[in-house]
Amino acid sequence: MASTPTLALNDGRSIPQVGYGCWQIAEDQAPALVTQAIKAGYRLIDTAAAYGNEAGVGRGIREAGVPREEIFLTTKLWNDRQGPEAAKAFEESRKKLGLDYVDLYLIHWPCPQRRLFVQTWKAMIALRDEGKIKSIGVSNFTDEHLATLIGETGVTPSVNQIELHPSFQRRQARASNAARGIVTEAWSPLGQGKLNDPVIAAVAKAHGKSPAQVVLRWHTQIGDVAIPKTSNPQRILENISIFDFTLSDDEMKRIEALDDPNGRIGPDPATFC
Repeated sequence: MASTPTLALNDGRSIPQVGYGCWQIAEDQAPALVTQAIKAGYRLIDTAAAYGNEAGVGRGIREAGVPREEIFLTTKLWNDRQGPEAAKAFEESRKKLGLDYVDLYLIHWPCPQRRLFVQTWKAMIALRDEGKIKSIGVSNFTDEHLATLIGETGVTPSVNQIELHPSFQRRQARASNAARGIVTEAWSPLGQGKLNDPVIAAVAKAHGKSPAQVVLRWHTQIGDVAIPKTSNPQRILENISIFDFTLSDDEMKRIEALDDPNGRIGPDPATFC
């Protein structure tokens, strides 16, 4: 079983640096896959209300046979529940998960047009203070959104989960998060399977590793959290088996050169809702 290092959060807690992402995992598949991931060594499990699999994910956590306090479970508030609905939406997620608390709750998208993310954040602060959530954070927030959130409430998110992969490296966003003491967490850390770049292939060959392992190792060495998703049992194990090699400075620079300002795969947080 693999073990993963952790990163310190600004609220005194810590988060595993590699987790199991549950996006596009069917509800009926989730229990077995989550249990397998935990048995392989994953301690961070990431889901969301919008994924439609919270009940299956919670069941997988309960059936894995690992003490609850060893698992770091993240879920997210969907856009149409921001504002007055936030506390109710969280309780619905918690009940589906079948857990007493959630380790990290995120605002899934800022939806700036709705102008509700500050009100939502205040509700999440209250839930944290009640002990129902251990840590609170955001997803897909830009520097502008973060400045508004912190300026209005005085409470800084512990995590900002954003699209981040070798073709879209988000250096400015990572620097902005770091300056505020916010951990950057990468969704679609493998670029949704775009691993056929010859640079990554060459680095993988040099280390006797897969391209995915090289990309995930790159994530850990730049200091972010990565949550790769796979339903392949072999890749579940492969994706966490990345701590027995190190990328050289030259290899890191070669991967850094793959950055593309137009490499975004997902929606633009400034407009998506």
